[in-house]
Amino acid sequence: MRSSTVITALAAASLSHALSIPSSVRSALGQVSAGQNPFAAAERYLIELAPGETRWVTDEDKWALRREGQQFFDITDTPDLGLLSQQNAKAKVSFPSKMAHNESIAPLLMELDKKHMSGHLATFTSFHTRYYKSDYGRQSSEWLFAQVNKTLTHAGVGSVQFFPHSWGQNSIIATLPGKSEKTVVIGAHQDSINLFLPSIFAAPGADDDGSGTVTILEALRVLLMDKDILHGKAENTIEFHWYSAEEGGLLGSQAIFSAYERAGRDVKAMLQQDMTGYTHATIAAGEPESVGVITDFVDPGLTTFIKKVVDSYCSIPWIETKCGYACSDHASASKAGYPSAFVIESDFKYSDKKIHTTDDKMEYLDFDHMLQHARLTLGLAYELAFAKFD
Repeated sequence: MRSSTVITALAAASLSHALSIPSSVRSALGQVSAGQNPFAAAERYLIELAPGETRWVTDEDKWALRREGQQFFDITDTPDLGLLSQQNAKAKVSFPSKMAHNESIAPLLMELDKKHMSGHLATFTSFHTRYYKSDYGRQSSEWLFAQVNKTLTHAGVGSVQFFPHSWGQNSIIATLPGKSEKTVVIGAHQDSINLFLPSIFAAPGADDDGSGTVTILEALRVLLMDKDILHGKAENTIEFHWYSAEEGGLLGSQAIFSAYERAGRDVKAMLQQDMTGYTHATIAAGEPESVGVITDFVDPGLTTFIKKVVDSYCSIPWIETKCGYACSDHASASKAGYPSAFVIESDFKYSDKKIHTTDDKMEYLDFDHMLQHARLTLGLAYELAFAKFD
């Protein structure tokens, strides 16, 4: 997720927790000479900062841009993402004009439990970092895969698989088959990062995006309680995605949607949940708690539908806000020609400024607010599972 934290504050937060570096990492660092500095690698990456605006950079250049609040796609391995969709324009997707499944969804909403989210997040943030190039990133991905698999196994339906990546931390895709291959995707990113020294300093990533990760996991658990979902009676297939390497330039989601584009997958909608738990700045400003609905670089029809879902299934309002180009994984779906949308914890100006540091911790999150995002996720997934797309 995008950061507006200034470098001096970021450095101070990181250095204040330097002693939390595991002994194994300190030992490895002690064996590295100045000429072998792993953070001075010469490998370069092609990034896209705006449509048509590209630049070759190093890893450190990436983190410097991120510290300045600049988001981008890393298109080194996916330079052709979106070309097929441009050549073969997809028909516009029409979304329902109103909610059609209130009676089925209402009892499911009562089953959502913030204790599940809190328990999962406590473990997820216990990894030193979930930096996608680190072994901790691999371990955290394997732990998350096990939780998703347990959820599906308990329900007796669906499947989960890794989407492998060369950097070690794999993305995760859970699939609930419907009567057609028309697909609705719910996404969050699983990686975290400390932008000062990603390979060394802690990055608990509680809000960014541990909050989104456990929010959609809880929505998946409860969605599987519905007998029609369990018996494959939904009109459409539902997928839950947990992307790797969002912080490196939307790498995991680009790889997945590039594969979907090449395969001709029929994705009707994609919703990204990135940062769902921080409300302190909103409340401190005297503003009402709300769901931030991103309005730039998203599909207008799906975004309008999401507002209706919030009105119907959440007890707080929505507020329109913007986050810029390539600000989270929904942008990869959009680039592939699929309708995408993004919701966040608040008006963007009040979003969490502790992200990308050692201080992005659970203690600053509001699990009642995360429950509202879970309600939104569950409501949208169910409504679109049974929507009859043309």
